Amino acid sequence: MNDRFGKGKGADRKKITSAGIHRINHTTGETYVTNERKEAGWVKMRSVTEQAALDEFLSTAELAGTDFTAEKMNNVKIIHTDQKNPYLLSAAEERAAVGKQKEHRSRLTVPRRPHWDSTTTPEQLDRMERDSLLEWRRGLAELQENNDLLMTPFERNLEVWRQLWRVIERSDLVVQIVDARNPLLFRSEDLERYVKDVDSRKQNLLLVNKADMLTLEQRQTWADHFEEAGISYKFFSASLAKEMNEAREEESGDDDEDIPTKSEPFNSKLVERAQKLDIQDGRGLEGNQAGVEDQDEDEKTRILTVDELEALFLLHAPDNEDADSEYPKKTQIGLVGYPNVGKSSTINALIGAKKVSVSSTPGKTKHFQTIHLSDKVLLCDCPGLVFPNFATTKAELVCNGILPIDQLREFTGPAGLVAKRIPQHFLEALYGMKIRTRPLEEGGTGIPTAEEMLTAYAKARGFTRTGQGQPDESRAARYVLKDYVNGKLLFCQPPPGDIDPLEFNRELYDEGHLPEKRRLALAGMEVGSEATASITGSDYTHLPEGTKTKKLDGQFFGPGQGSRGHLKMPFNHKYTEQGTASGKQLSGRKQKTMLALEKDIDPSDLKLLTSKKHFKGGSKGNGKRRADYFAD
Repeated sequence: MNDRFGKGKGADRKKITSAGIHRINHTTGETYVTNERKEAGWVKMRSVTEQAALDEFLSTAELAGTDFTAEKMNNVKIIHTDQKNPYLLSAAEERAAVGKQKEHRSRLTVPRRPHWDSTTTPEQLDRMERDSLLEWRRGLAELQENNDLLMTPFERNLEVWRQLWRVIERSDLVVQIVDARNPLLFRSEDLERYVKDVDSRKQNLLLVNKADMLTLEQRQTWADHFEEAGISYKFFSASLAKEMNEAREEESGDDDEDIPTKSEPFNSKLVERAQKLDIQDGRGLEGNQAGVEDQDEDEKTRILTVDELEALFLLHAPDNEDADSEYPKKTQIGLVGYPNVGKSSTINALIGAKKVSVSSTPGKTKHFQTIHLSDKVLLCDCPGLVFPNFATTKAELVCNGILPIDQLREFTGPAGLVAKRIPQHFLEALYGMKIRTRPLEEGGTGIPTAEEMLTAYAKARGFTRTGQGQPDESRAARYVLKDYVNGKLLFCQPPPGDIDPLEFNRELYDEGHLPEKRRLALAGMEVGSEATASITGSDYTHLPEGTKTKKLDGQFFGPGQGSRGHLKMPFNHKYTEQGTASGKQLSGRKQKTMLALEKDIDPSDLKLLTSKKHFKGGSKGNGKRRADYFAD
């Protein structure tokens, strides 16, 4: 709050500098310095994935423990760029970028924790960890600048990496949870190597979450790729597991006497929910007659349930050396992943399926937590981490959910990528709009541009800018991009190879993937078109039209009438008895004028008779005179 002289209260008593806070004692006039209040523990754990140039320079200097002096220099260099579209790459440029990324993929590493022993002091360990992170960040910056590569934002906070180091050190099995729409983007190959470097007995597992978004053929293609690359993987769906848990709770609530246990088989309702994705191969119950090879294929592409996932953890984890002791050690499972791949949903699905009590005990640093899943399994939840990876454009980062959409300034690149990946007919059917594209003879490509798609969406939703009322493309882009990231507009990346992305996702754009509301609307439109066609093909004959009918139709449906006809009436229609009965009643001055005309009185004289200027005489009449002139 400002005082009457424009300065804030206490402005002369608190001056913050790099040395501390300067305060003035007004009684004695002395100036003293106090230390700045320390930040809370949670402030240190804030995730830092992107930094401006100045902030990155300051944080690097802080890690190195060096001081610097800023000098004002005037050597400004202006860089001229060409006027081509900088937001999307052509097919040739994208192939060149991907080839360059493959050459340097081995240099995408995660920071290692320095070796330490019982003689290492905490100060020495802290200094070594800072030096290790600084060297790692310098290597990535050199890789990006010298080879002209675009990298995704990655974690720069040392405290977050310390949590990963502790999780890897105490876990027997490290599970990387990735998004099924683009598994390789969210997978860190160097993390698997680091786990083996810490202890060769430790194992890795790739858990492909959100697998219900993939079709059976897509899961089969990815399964073949994982097996060729030698990657241990399994498909899982946290949303499907949540539905099964809710169905189990509903059935246990309906019948309290017969509570289902793990040993009891699921009833028909649970089986129907669990197998709703397996029906896509078209075999149904007839698949029991398949051979052993078909069963192996089903095992590769099958989406695991919660109970099977826990058994999978025990299967892939190394043998417990303390299994024969009186108090055996639990198998610890470390869960690592990006913040937006469904790691929390997976943990909640695992906990929600258990009938035993679940307790959470904070770890030694109180930043990651251990969750007792059962008497044999202990989950170690790591905070969400963003690993370094390559990207072709920033539009790809936005569409993959790595960059926030609400803070987006340039939207034509990501929107153009969505328009390129999602077919036009599916966009029109989903949003109920009509995208008007440029014809081929006028230079069009047959694929909607970002402006054409966003303009159609803004007009369909009524999004306009203030002023001239033009379509608000920026607001439309936020809605479309959020639908793409959330999976409403579904696009799944194919494995590396000669696979056409559009052909790979062709099955995702049929009528069955539309929301129920849109399917009902399309069905109603089809019924209306069929009814019109049946009337057209019937024996119904039109009566001959006369001259008056043609004239009336020409006036009603003539050009310039818009999308509907307008009936024109003469000017005096609203003053007639029919017009007043059908329309709005007159009031005020117009009503008085009509009454004066009906009584054959001049409207100006009527104004004098009904004037409200009391006790004021005039040349034409006296304002005091009030009479019921219209009384007969």
